[in-house]
Amino acid sequence: MNQVLNGDTVIGEGGRLIVRDPDGDPVFETGQSPVGDYFTRMRRDDGALALTIGANSYPDDDAPSQMVRLWSRAGDIIVMDDYYADGWLGRPSLPVPWQSTGSTVNHSGGLATAWLAYIRAQNPVLVLRTQTATTASSASVEFQISNLSRGGGYQTIDSWSVTAGPATLHTITHPFDGCEHFNDLQMRIRHSTSGTGLVTTDVLGAYTRNTFSATEVPTAP
Repeated sequence: MNQVLNGDTVIGEGGRLIVRDPDGDPVFETGQSPVGDYFTRMRRDDGALALTIGANSYPDDDAPSQMVRLWSRAGDIIVMDDYYADGWLGRPSLPVPWQSTGSTVNHSGGLATAWLAYIRAQNPVLVLRTQTATTASSASVEFQISNLSRGGGYQTIDSWSVTAGPATLHTITHPFDGCEHFNDLQMRIRHSTSGTGLVTTDVLGAYTRNTFSATEVPTAP
Protein backbone atom coordinates (compact mmCIF):
# COMPACT_ATOMS: atom_id res chain seq x y z
CA MET A 1 0.00 0.00 0.00
CA ASN A 2 1.59 3.26 -1.12
CA GLN A 3 -1.37 5.66 -1.32
CA VAL A 4 -3.83 7.29 1.08
CA LEU A 5 -6.85 8.26 -0.97
CA ASN A 6 -9.39 8.89 1.76
CA GLY A 7 -9.28 9.32 5.53
CA ASP A 8 -6.42 10.08 7.89
CA THR A 9 -2.96 8.74 8.47
CA VAL A 10 -2.32 8.89 12.22
CA ILE A 11 1.08 8.79 13.88
CA GLY A 12 0.75 8.88 17.65
CA GLU A 13 2.02 7.60 20.98
CA GLY A 14 5.42 9.17 20.53
CA GLY A 15 5.89 8.15 16.92
CA ARG A 16 7.50 10.19 14.18
CA LEU A 17 7.21 10.55 10.43
CA ILE A 18 10.65 10.79 8.80
CA VAL A 19 11.42 11.36 5.11
CA ARG A 20 15.01 10.67 4.07
CA ASP A 21 16.89 11.52 0.89
CA PRO A 22 18.83 8.82 -1.02
CA ASP A 23 21.88 9.50 1.18
CA GLY A 24 19.88 8.74 4.31
CA ASP A 25 19.70 12.34 5.58
CA PRO A 26 16.29 13.20 7.10
CA VAL A 27 14.81 16.07 5.08
CA PHE A 28 11.44 16.11 6.86
CA GLU A 29 10.48 15.02 10.37
CA THR A 30 7.38 15.50 12.48
CA GLY A 31 6.00 13.92 15.61
CA GLN A 32 7.36 13.66 19.14
CA SER A 33 11.03 14.51 19.62
CA PRO A 34 13.34 12.41 21.82
CA VAL A 35 12.98 15.02 24.59
CA GLY A 36 9.20 15.01 24.48
CA ASP A 37 7.90 18.03 22.57
CA TYR A 38 6.01 17.69 19.30
CA PHE A 39 7.93 19.26 16.46
CA THR A 40 8.28 19.72 12.71
CA ARG A 41 11.67 19.98 11.05
CA MET A 42 12.69 20.44 7.42
CA ARG A 43 16.26 20.12 6.13
CA ARG A 44 18.08 20.62 2.85
CA ASP A 45 19.59 17.73 0.90
CA ASP A 46 22.90 18.19 2.71
CA GLY A 47 21.23 17.88 6.11
CA ALA A 48 21.36 21.60 6.96
CA LEU A 49 18.32 22.94 8.82
CA ALA A 50 15.84 24.95 6.76
CA LEU A 51 12.64 25.31 8.84
CA THR A 52 11.94 24.23 12.41
CA ILE A 53 8.91 24.38 14.69
CA GLY A 54 9.59 23.19 18.19
CA ALA A 55 11.64 23.64 21.33
CA ASN A 56 14.56 21.42 20.33
CA SER A 57 15.72 22.18 16.82
CA TYR A 58 19.36 21.27 17.37
CA PRO A 59 21.56 19.70 20.10
CA ASP A 60 21.58 21.64 23.39
CA ASP A 61 18.70 23.84 22.22
CA ASP A 62 16.87 24.95 25.37
CA ALA A 63 14.23 27.25 23.91
CA PRO A 64 11.67 27.90 26.68
CA SER A 65 8.72 27.39 24.36
CA GLN A 66 8.15 26.18 20.84
CA MET A 67 9.54 28.57 18.27
CA VAL A 68 9.23 28.95 14.52
CA ARG A 69 12.66 29.41 12.94
CA LEU A 70 13.87 29.78 9.35
CA TRP A 71 17.55 28.98 8.76
CA SER A 72 20.03 30.23 6.17
CA ARG A 73 22.16 27.80 4.19
CA ALA A 74 25.08 28.78 6.42
CA GLY A 75 23.19 27.65 9.52
CA ASP A 76 22.12 31.04 10.90
CA ILE A 77 18.58 31.84 12.05
CA ILE A 78 17.28 34.59 9.77
CA VAL A 79 13.56 34.56 10.72
CA MET A 80 12.10 33.60 14.11
CA ASP A 81 9.61 34.61 16.75
CA ASP A 82 11.18 35.95 19.91
CA TYR A 83 12.97 33.54 22.24
CA TYR A 84 11.72 35.14 25.47
CA ALA A 85 8.94 37.58 24.54
CA ASP A 86 5.80 35.75 23.45
CA GLY A 87 3.89 37.43 20.65
CA TRP A 88 6.86 39.40 19.26
CA LEU A 89 9.02 39.00 16.18
CA GLY A 90 12.59 38.03 17.07
CA ARG A 91 14.41 38.17 13.73
CA PRO A 92 15.05 39.87 11.44
CA SER A 93 15.95 43.14 13.12
CA LEU A 94 14.16 46.06 11.51
CA PRO A 95 15.54 49.57 10.86
CA VAL A 96 13.79 52.61 12.33
CA PRO A 97 13.63 55.53 9.89
CA TRP A 98 13.99 59.03 11.38
CA GLN A 99 12.97 62.38 9.93
CA SER A 100 14.90 65.56 10.75
CA THR A 101 13.23 68.89 11.51
CA GLY A 102 14.15 72.54 11.22
CA SER A 103 15.63 72.34 14.72
CA THR A 104 17.98 69.42 14.07
CA VAL A 105 21.03 71.58 13.28
CA ASN A 106 22.28 74.65 15.17
CA HIS A 107 19.36 75.00 17.53
CA SER A 108 19.52 77.50 20.37
CA GLY A 109 17.13 77.94 23.28
CA GLY A 110 14.46 75.79 24.92
CA LEU A 111 13.45 72.23 24.11
CA ALA A 112 12.70 71.69 20.43
CA THR A 113 12.04 68.51 18.45
CA ALA A 114 15.09 67.55 16.42
CA TRP A 115 14.00 64.15 15.09
CA LEU A 116 10.73 62.24 14.60
CA ALA A 117 10.00 58.58 13.88
CA TYR A 118 6.86 56.51 13.46
CA ILE A 119 6.80 52.70 13.46
CA ARG A 120 4.58 49.73 14.08
CA ALA A 121 6.30 47.71 16.81
CA GLN A 122 7.49 44.32 15.58
CA ASN A 123 10.60 43.46 17.61
CA PRO A 124 10.45 43.97 21.40
CA VAL A 125 13.64 46.03 21.91
CA LEU A 126 14.73 49.38 20.44
CA VAL A 127 18.37 50.35 19.97
CA LEU A 128 19.09 54.01 19.17
CA ARG A 129 22.49 55.71 18.81
CA THR A 130 22.87 59.48 18.64
CA GLN A 131 25.64 62.07 18.50
CA THR A 132 25.25 65.57 19.91
CA ALA A 133 27.59 68.56 19.71
CA THR A 134 27.11 71.97 21.32
CA THR A 135 28.92 75.30 21.54
CA ALA A 136 26.86 76.29 24.57
CA SER A 137 28.05 75.77 28.14
CA SER A 138 25.80 72.71 28.16
CA ALA A 139 22.91 71.14 26.28
CA SER A 140 20.20 68.65 27.17
CA VAL A 141 18.78 65.86 25.01
CA GLU A 142 15.76 63.64 25.65
CA PHE A 143 14.13 60.69 23.93
CA GLN A 144 10.38 60.13 24.15
CA ILE A 145 7.81 57.58 22.93
CA SER A 146 4.06 57.95 22.44
CA ASN A 147 1.99 54.75 22.10
CA LEU A 148 -0.61 55.91 19.60
CA SER A 149 -2.44 52.57 19.69
CA ARG A 150 -3.29 53.24 23.34
CA GLY A 151 -3.93 56.94 23.02
CA GLY A 152 -1.06 57.89 25.29
CA GLY A 153 1.00 61.04 25.30
CA TYR A 154 4.77 61.20 25.09
CA GLN A 155 6.70 59.42 27.83
CA THR A 156 10.33 60.37 28.48
CA ILE A 157 12.46 57.22 28.15
CA ASP A 158 15.90 58.75 28.59
CA SER A 159 17.55 62.16 28.98
CA TRP A 160 21.20 63.20 29.10
CA SER A 161 23.46 66.25 29.23
CA VAL A 162 26.12 67.34 26.77
CA THR A 163 28.98 69.78 27.37
CA ALA A 164 30.88 71.91 24.89
CA GLY A 165 33.74 70.18 23.14
CA PRO A 166 33.87 66.92 21.18
CA ALA A 167 30.54 65.42 20.11
CA THR A 168 28.89 63.18 22.71
CA LEU A 169 27.76 59.70 21.67
CA HIS A 170 24.76 58.18 23.42
CA THR A 171 23.16 54.74 22.99
CA ILE A 172 19.69 53.75 24.21
CA THR A 173 18.58 50.14 24.55
CA HIS A 174 14.90 50.11 25.46
CA PRO A 175 12.40 47.24 25.69
CA PHE A 176 8.99 48.51 24.58
CA ASP A 177 7.47 48.41 28.07
CA GLY A 178 3.71 48.84 28.15
CA CYS A 179 3.42 48.01 24.44
CA GLU A 180 2.14 45.04 22.51
CA HIS A 181 3.23 43.69 19.15
CA PHE A 182 1.90 45.82 16.28
CA ASN A 183 1.23 48.90 18.41
CA ASP A 184 1.73 52.20 16.56
CA LEU A 185 4.55 54.15 18.19
CA GLN A 186 5.64 57.71 17.55
CA MET A 187 9.05 58.73 18.86
CA ARG A 188 10.92 61.98 19.09
CA ILE A 189 14.29 63.39 20.15
CA ARG A 190 14.36 66.88 21.62
CA HIS A 191 17.29 69.09 22.59
CA SER A 192 17.93 72.47 24.20
CA THR A 193 20.81 74.71 25.19
CA SER A 194 21.76 76.38 28.45
CA GLY A 195 22.93 79.94 27.88
CA THR A 196 24.17 81.15 24.51
CA GLY A 197 25.40 78.72 21.88
CA LEU A 198 24.09 76.12 19.48
CA VAL A 199 23.33 72.39 19.61
CA THR A 200 23.15 69.79 16.83
CA THR A 201 21.96 66.21 17.33
CA ASP A 202 22.46 63.50 14.73
CA VAL A 203 20.83 60.07 14.63
CA LEU A 204 23.60 57.65 13.71
CA GLY A 205 21.28 54.69 13.47
CA ALA A 206 18.31 52.93 15.04
CA TYR A 207 16.79 49.47 14.82
CA THR A 208 14.57 47.07 16.73
CA ARG A 209 15.79 43.59 17.71
CA ASN A 210 15.00 40.43 19.62
CA THR A 211 15.47 40.08 23.37
CA PHE A 212 18.88 38.88 24.57
CA SER A 213 17.61 37.81 28.00
CA ALA A 214 14.37 37.44 29.96
CA THR A 215 15.03 40.82 31.59
CA GLU A 216 14.42 42.53 28.21
CA VAL A 217 10.86 41.24 27.81
CA PRO A 218 8.57 44.29 27.63
CA THR A 219 6.26 44.75 30.59
CA ALA A 220 2.57 44.19 29.91
CA PRO A 221 0.34 47.18 29.05
